[in-house]
Amino acid sequence: MIVGFEFVSPGKGAAFYRTKLKNLTGGNLMERTFKSGEQFEEVITEKMKVKFLYTHRDRYFFCRENDPSSRFDLPKEAIGDSVAFLKPNQLVDAVSFEGKIINISLPIKVNLKVVSAPPSFKGNTAQGGTKVVTLETGAQINVPLFVETGDVIEVNTEKGEYVKRVEC
Repeated sequence: MIVGFEFVSPGKGAAFYRTKLKNLTGGNLMERTFKSGEQFEEVITEKMKVKFLYTHRDRYFFCRENDPSSRFDLPKEAIGDSVAFLKPNQLVDAVSFEGKIINISLPIKVNLKVVSAPPSFKGNTAQGGTKVVTLETGAQINVPLFVETGDVIEVNTEKGEYVKRVEC
């Protein structure tokens, strides 16, 4: 799976792609470069809806959306940084390869409640007008000064950034 890529066009020589790849079965990350126009065989993966249940010792437990008895778990390394935005009973997509569930993907944007936010002071914009808050999942992100404890905010799970405050 391609985790990141960059198109490089040097002043002299042929253009190429610098990529970060994740092994679907082992979870190892590797960096590779490819010539422009190079082709690959596509791997067939399947997606299904699953529900996040709980976490225990860096393992994350899920079940199928309509079958609570069909449980499975994944290590934190397989899921990546998006684990910071998982909350119990949240529906996510599980990605399976050759019948084995190898990863989950969260929606790009999720709504989370702010459980702890430092107070804001009028005119306090010397630090760029942001502050660090703690979300209901335990994740900490930068938000604008007007966000308070108890607010529900929309978070981009891919970048780990504040998007907007949600009206309740």
